[in-house]
Amino acid sequence: MSKILNDEKTTGKIFLFPAITGTMIFIVLPVFFSFFLSFCSWDLLSSIKFVGFENYKTLLTSPQFGKIIQNTFVFAVSTCIFSIIIPLILAAVLNNKIRGTEFFKTAYFLPFITPMIVIAIIWEWIFDPNNGLVNLLLKTHINWLYDTHTAMLALIIVSSWKLIGYNMVIFLTGFSGINQNIYEASKIDGASQIDTFFRITLPLLSPTIFFVLIITTISSFQVFDLIYLMTQGGPMDSTNVLVYWIYKNAFEFFNIGQASAGAYILFLIVLVLTALQWKIRKLWVFNE
Repeated sequence: MSKILNDEKTTGKIFLFPAITGTMIFIVLPVFFSFFLSFCSWDLLSSIKFVGFENYKTLLTSPQFGKIIQNTFVFAVSTCIFSIIIPLILAAVLNNKIRGTEFFKTAYFLPFITPMIVIAIIWEWIFDPNNGLVNLLLKTHINWLYDTHTAMLALIIVSSWKLIGYNMVIFLTGFSGINQNIYEASKIDGASQIDTFFRITLPLLSPTIFFVLIITTISSFQVFDLIYLMTQGGPMDSTNVLVYWIYKNAFEFFNIGQASAGAYILFLIVLVLTALQWKIRKLWVFNE
């Protein structure tokens, strides 16, 4: 018996070895090395020079970096708001088993699985100042992606539109877990649909809302492909966000030290926000 158990342990270790090795080489070691580089000056060619907290001091006192932090928060907070409220409303409507529910589920989910390059091409045409669909419908001539006042708004719209279907499916899953007897009891008590939604549905759905809030916040702060494909951080850095700034500094300007420092500033921001959301969840998340 012991021989069989030893053989099973050996076999398990053999199968785990490639996964553990890959994790160490491509995840764990780069994390520690990039953290070390955040305290260094390096351009990928010359030797690594230790500079202490100079990279962090330079970034935190830079007006340009402050603007990038502001852009990141504006984009992430706005995307979270729209990507939670709109899918929640759609999920509540589709949960009533309206005609064509399955079609609408598929239609809303398609943008999420569509490659970002395709989405960027389509929305660049939609926002085109001369022949774009938005300007034709609104009968205006707005340079959506080329104006510092509208470029960020356009990106928020695209990002929220892409996330709607995914979050809606999660909300529908949350709706399916609510006991229908509660709704029947509320009807007997004479509660209106609005009262039922705000006093019964939302509290019971709050754990799902909390989950969607966490994953949407993290993904919004890590946005890169949308910026890279549609605006490249312009015009005049009005859509430049942290991850895109890190990419530019690391692989175009070869300022590896400051790029690594920026990455850990982003990590700290996401960590603090997630911890804060986890802390205050007790104030509004019920039925955990």
